[in-house]
Amino acid sequence: MKLDEPVTGGPCWTELGTTDLEAAGRFYAELFGWRLERDPRQEAGGYTIAHLGDAAVAALTPLYQESQPVAWNVSFAVADADAAVRLVVEAGGKALVGPMDVFDVGRFAVALDPGGAAFQLWQARTFRGAGLLNAPGSLGWVELMTRDPARSRDFYTTVFGWTVNASEHYTQWGVAGADFGGMITMDDKSPPEVPPHWLPYFAAEDVDASAATTTAAGGAALMEPTTMPGGRRIAVLRDPQGAVFGVYRSGDEG
Repeated sequence: MKLDEPVTGGPCWTELGTTDLEAAGRFYAELFGWRLERDPRQEAGGYTIAHLGDAAVAALTPLYQESQPVAWNVSFAVADADAAVRLVVEAGGKALVGPMDVFDVGRFAVALDPGGAAFQLWQARTFRGAGLLNAPGSLGWVELMTRDPARSRDFYTTVFGWTVNASEHYTQWGVAGADFGGMITMDDKSPPEVPPHWLPYFAAEDVDASAATTTAAGGAALMEPTTMPGGRRIAVLRDPQGAVFGVYRSGDEG
């Protein structure tokens, strides 16, 4: 990721919805060295923020609805959540939640793109989002898995004004040319029951060690540590509760 802080249009936060907040917290604390702080307010519903040092880097939450999957979710920064939701709908997406105020920290919404991938919108007030990006244990890349790349490209460039850096094999998203993520087409090899989705990647000092820690804890390596063309080393992992995320070797930012 070429962004070192949250900017309008770019990814600013990621949060995990999980069935076992305590177990997930222990797992990610071991994996990334996170320090977890649960919001004590009853109306916060158990919302727990993960820190590296003093920097907030991610959040863990219980599942708030029976239909909610165990999954990592990606938030994108917007200047006006209400206006952004209107753009989402006009471009063929759907609004699922909000926009709604979250205490005094910001305004929040959940949406679906035309292919069915969920994402979140965040209008910052007192909380901008992640205080650290690209460092080991923090968010460093986001990737859209979709079955309709052409429509996805039209949708996200319309809603967020993203720049597109496309090669024969891979499409990268950017804000004013600063790439922060990419897009992969889900083909016939993708299980039909897996919906389109956004996948966060976290920086790691050692991708192989991260995969070993995950499998030892009862998770799985869905894609074993692999060195990609250009030297980037990555893996796709599933935590013990079933949430999928990626890791890449710190210093290999796109």
